Amino acid sequence: MLRSLYAGISGLRSHQTMLDVTGNNIANVNTVGFKAGSVQFQDTLSQIVQNSRAAQADAGGTNAAQVGLGTQVAAVRTNFTQGSQQATGVPTDLMISGDGFFVVRNGAETLYTRNGSFGFDAAGRLTTKDGSLVQGWTAADGVVPTGGPVGNISLPVGATSPGRATATASASGNLPSGTAVGGELVRDITVYDAQGEARQLALTFTRTAGGWNVTDGTATTALTFTDGRLTGPASLTSGGVDVDLSAITGYADLNTVKIGGQDGRAPGSLVSYTLSADGSLVGAFSNGATSVLAQIALASFDNPEGLEKTGSSQYRAGANSGAAAVGVAGTDARGGLVSGALEMSNVDLSQEFTNLIVAQRGFQANARIITTSDEVLQELTNLKR
Repeated sequence: MLRSLYAGISGLRSHQTMLDVTGNNIANVNTVGFKAGSVQFQDTLSQIVQNSRAAQADAGGTNAAQVGLGTQVAAVRTNFTQGSQQATGVPTDLMISGDGFFVVRNGAETLYTRNGSFGFDAAGRLTTKDGSLVQGWTAADGVVPTGGPVGNISLPVGATSPGRATATASASGNLPSGTAVGGELVRDITVYDAQGEARQLALTFTRTAGGWNVTDGTATTALTFTDGRLTGPASLTSGGVDVDLSAITGYADLNTVKIGGQDGRAPGSLVSYTLSADGSLVGAFSNGATSVLAQIALASFDNPEGLEKTGSSQYRAGANSGAAAVGVAGTDARGGLVSGALEMSNVDLSQEFTNLIVAQRGFQANARIITTSDEVLQELTNLKR
């Protein structure tokens, strides 16, 4: 049989594969995190019709004569270029800006994905839309063990932030120098003990002939001023709380003295959370405290094209992808994270429709090879007439 007949058949098969890949790309033009594929062809074995011959003293050399036997698919490559960003406003939607993959657990298998459309399930675990569990590190006392093994990430519903005893407070503002001797100003603020129990810290400022006295009811400190500036003691200790008085002035008329702040707090419950650019899940508590609850892990590969697609925009490590290097976003060539956005498909429709035309014409050309070969064979069989 004619070699061209089988060459045409190989061309049909290869261009059919190209049509399949192109059709899949177009079908996933709006799939979150999808990466387009492309087909590369290579020729098959070539049959030697005439061997080459080296040059001789009395004859020149000749080249080998070879006839190719068709084409085959060399590779179906995955294009891992960045897809476009689509803002969603959903805090659990994450986009990787740069290289890297989210690590997810599906049953007993660890998979990798660029699809950051996440949410919390009824158990408070961070999951993908198909139920795979997002992997990372859970914080202990606000410290994330990023060097340890990864595990499921959970939002600790009902978590509390412990109270903190007030160690320092500060007073500021002006004590009016024109106040009559014996005049009093009382200022108070809520402070907390080690269990977060609240109490009132009240300071009484009393005008004296030489300045002002300040007392908490048990201890008294005399404040002296020169040209309105405090020159006497700059602090007062009351019930274990060190009150900074250095910002108080003693100019005329202005009555603005106040206790401006303290560093203690009551216990608080978890009220909201945010996801930061490094994948940290930060909880906000009712007492104003914030704490890192967990951190999402990212994986990178020496050869991402060696990953194998498993569906649901997920991949598994392949024999030629290299081992996953798991770490924190924004480190070691891993991209940062954008909260409230998703990475869309990187399919270029204009390129894909062009590829459709190329594949169609290539298929037609190879079909013409088969029909032409058939006509030649028909002529050959007609020789017997």
